[in-house]
Amino acid sequence: MRQQLAQQDRPIFIIGCPRSGTTLLQLMMHSHPNIAIPPETRFMMSAYHRRLAFGDLRDPARRRKLADWVVNRRQTRFYELGLSGEEVTRQIVDGPGTLGSALGIVLRAYAERFGKARWGDKRPSYFQHIEVLLRLFPDAQFVHLIRDGRDCVASLKEMPWYKGNIYSAVSGWAEAIDFARHGAQRMPEGSYHELQYEHLIEDPETTLKALCGFLGEDFDPAMCQPQHMADVAVPERKVWHARTHGEVTTSRSGSFKQRLEPWEISLCETVLADRLRAYGYDLTGAEKISMARLAAYERVAARRKLARMKRKTFDRFVRMREQNPVGAQLTDGQLALAGVPRQRTESPELATK
Repeated sequence: MRQQLAQQDRPIFIIGCPRSGTTLLQLMMHSHPNIAIPPETRFMMSAYHRRLAFGDLRDPARRRKLADWVVNRRQTRFYELGLSGEEVTRQIVDGPGTLGSALGIVLRAYAERFGKARWGDKRPSYFQHIEVLLRLFPDAQFVHLIRDGRDCVASLKEMPWYKGNIYSAVSGWAEAIDFARHGAQRMPEGSYHELQYEHLIEDPETTLKALCGFLGEDFDPAMCQPQHMADVAVPERKVWHARTHGEVTTSRSGSFKQRLEPWEISLCETVLADRLRAYGYDLTGAEKISMARLAAYERVAARRKLARMKRKTFDRFVRMREQNPVGAQLTDGQLALAGVPRQRTESPELATK
């Protein structure tokens, strides 16, 4: 039986379909006096997939190689965290010899920059990699934000970075909901919390109080004013997050009716009807999509499913070649699960001057 884990230092990961409001939730949580959630990083899954290349991380020289990869590559977006690369590298080299520990040290450093104890990360696609994240951070808590799939699809279409089509956008939302309805049931007790975007923007205080209860934290009213954190925790280059600089609003809820073409609404409601209803989203009564377009969707969904299966199969093969455990050994829960005695040390200030 999984032992009871202390709440005070458990990592927190925000997940959800892209354009479901995860950046808004990130800012709300970052507004809490005990929680820090950085802008989206790009080192977590990439480092995991490259873990064999870093070698046995019980060797400090190997940990330095990993630290250099995280700190000095622009693709990891470490530069957006406002941290001293030299100091983070030192902490990774001096830290526990596991991949999760090294990656967690970066996130912990970001929290320490703001004088906070709880750390974590936000990336919508993490819902596809829960098993991996639990390997890296076995005491992690996951917060899944769900939004009307039609609004997510409409928003994705407008993003300059989105390279998919309408079919892949619809399939992505279906995958996120299927994880929530089925995959989350297999997660450790006390590790998963679900909330809806529409409830969050209509009644932030009630929704955030429930979230804080799950996290084991006291609610703070500052969480309802996330715009005050936008200049700190949203990179300027992300112009598509401009609305995070204003007050919480319901103005975009249901806007898919003006932003999607009739056939696109039909596609969403044909494919996603039961999932939408399960979360209380009313259908518009759009006509069924044509068989040709439905077949096009099914082909895209099948390719995405096959790609997921291939990734999982390859990962199982790589696991047999791992030279040391990957789980982090930084928090009380992680140390307890690894059977390692807790050694408390004071961490230096990591923010760049």
